[in-house]
Amino acid sequence: MPINTERIIRRFMQLVAIDAPSYNERAMADELTQQLLMLGVSVQEDDAGTVLGGSAGNLTARIPGSVDARPLLFSSHMDTVAPALGKQAILHEDGRITSAGNTVLGADDAAGLTAILEALTVLQEDKIPHRPLELLFPVAEEPYCQGSRLLDYAQFQSKEAYVLDLDGPVGHAALQAPTILYFRATFHGRAAHAGMAPEAGIHAICAAADAVEKLPMGAVDDDTTLNVGRIQGGLATNIVPDTCTAEGEIRGFRHTLVLHWMELVQRQFSQSSQRYGATLEMQTENRITAYEVVETSPVVERFQRACRITGLSSSFGKTFGGSDNNNLAQYGIQGIVLSSAMHNPHTTEEYTTAAELTALSQMTLALMMDLN
Repeated sequence: MPINTERIIRRFMQLVAIDAPSYNERAMADELTQQLLMLGVSVQEDDAGTVLGGSAGNLTARIPGSVDARPLLFSSHMDTVAPALGKQAILHEDGRITSAGNTVLGADDAAGLTAILEALTVLQEDKIPHRPLELLFPVAEEPYCQGSRLLDYAQFQSKEAYVLDLDGPVGHAALQAPTILYFRATFHGRAAHAGMAPEAGIHAICAAADAVEKLPMGAVDDDTTLNVGRIQGGLATNIVPDTCTAEGEIRGFRHTLVLHWMELVQRQFSQSSQRYGATLEMQTENRITAYEVVETSPVVERFQRACRITGLSSSFGKTFGGSDNNNLAQYGIQGIVLSSAMHNPHTTEEYTTAAELTALSQMTLALMMDLN
């Protein structure tokens, strides 16, 4: 396929150099808008940035097809996890691309952005027939897909999507992702002098600790994990703490089972607060909702064809992390998440390679060219 590897590397390094931490994607949004306008593609930006207190909104675009076929949606997010300021991509002699070691590289998700832009460039340059295409570049994906939660999904005509946002070898795709349910329990006790009148107090930290100790942590069944990741409470060593908060999450592939575990967590927190004479305040937030796509679905079969055309071995699995695809699924758009030439994401050891960026761009182009 007529993919330009030198252009891919140049574009990737250019995008990596743009600071785009979550909620501060303005520079990235402007660059993507400019590059799409150069391809003759008009871009719309919504008000997600205003709602989230960020600097930019979600970007969307529509590209008319040269053939009569159903539209397809392609998506990669604009933001990057910390440390994300001052990123510099370094191309090594063996084709490996890393950061300077003091930041993430940002292949998550600049690799996906690069592949989509390269595929669109080739379509235009070579006047290749293609179906109608829709693009989505969300903000604030890393903090639990906040940007795509605010989208007006009525604007999309696509019923199938490819989200380029997964680690692993190019040719792999995730067909299943979990529900992630956040909880925050606040135990209210009573302050007292810890030395002179401890019996007058109600120890909020003890109530919280009792609840955590009685709950299972880690993998609680084959599909679900439970974790209390943060506990905060107390003012001083000589005061019986009157407040303690415990925050955690439950994630699992079966949404109803996650809700069941949340009921058990709430019950235990309530029992522990009563045991110590404290009161309990619970907050929960369903951050993303589980989905699953079967291998016989058209969106998967098209991916397999694209892999064969580009000489890639296709494979499938599931991810215990979320993506914007979780939100697409809730609005009737069936998508899969593609491994996107990123390795060790969310660390300063993140890397990609020129060969993988090229393969990802070739596969993305093949998907856009598939007319079935």
